[in-house]
Amino acid sequence: MRVLIVEDKVKMASLLRRGLRGEGMAADVTARGEDALWMAGATRYDVVVLDLMLPGIDGVETCRRLRAAGVWTPVLMLTARGALEDRVAGLDGGADDYLTKPFALLEAFMRQPGVTLSRFDLLEAAWDQAYENRSNVVDQHVSALRERIDVPFGTRSIQTIRGEGYRLREDGER
Repeated sequence: MRVLIVEDKVKMASLLRRGLRGEGMAADVTARGEDALWMAGATRYDVVVLDLMLPGIDGVETCRRLRAAGVWTPVLMLTARGALEDRVAGLDGGADDYLTKPFALLEAFMRQPGVTLSRFDLLEAAWDQAYENRSNVVDQHVSALRERIDVPFGTRSIQTIRGEGYRLREDGER
């Protein structure tokens, strides 16, 4: 499988590329929508992973132009902007699906079940250096993650360890 990653944050692009290659996929990376247009026109990709906020033309306009050029490769919009109007704009622009960052938060827990991860550990794993350590962004995203993976199943997979951080329960742990 061949994937085109359109992501202007070097760290995120590198993580995506490494993860996809680890799964046996070929992954090309570009940081600009304009470059994605010619790359997708010149190479047959199985999927395009497209950030919304890009320098030059943004992800929505990039997707619109891909569709107008007859490129019907599935597009996954991957972005930090999760508001309803952003999702609607992305899907109306031609994206096939829309995933909000930081999806790497769940990955951080899954890589170390049973280990307490501090807020700083989670910031480092899921965000770039632009976020302040004093921010409650981690708490907000852990709460949202609980809503997705615990509430529907009546479980409590992610524990709060007072004064330390959070941890994912290990298999079989109560």
